[in-house]
Amino acid sequence: MWGRCVYNNFQKLIQFQLTVNVVALVINFVATVSANEVPLTAVQLLWVNLIMDTLGALALATEKPTEELMKKPPVGRTEPLITNIMWRNLLAQAFYQTAVLLTLQFKG
Repeated sequence: MWGRCVYNNFQKLIQFQLTVNVVALVINFVATVSANEVPLTAVQLLWVNLIMDTLGALALATEKPTEELMKKPPVGRTEPLITNIMWRNLLAQAFYQTAVLLTLQFKG
């Protein structure tokens, strides 16, 4: 049960980290190309990444296993760590966050 919980939490952490990094990079690229100004410097991006890594890992490390995890079938060794559903969620959330942040950047 604990192994499945760790695997599930690790998947959530990867999805969260990829979403944050994709949004930060897209925002920086689009803002730099269109407005010729950088909203986040390299050092600020490192700080954002460090804070998101730390807080995300702490939040997911404190999640306890539930009985529902045992009802799911086990994950094989050859199964991808990032599933198609995770990619869909990641891209949808990244698109939403990018749209909101670009609106704030240019119209705010």
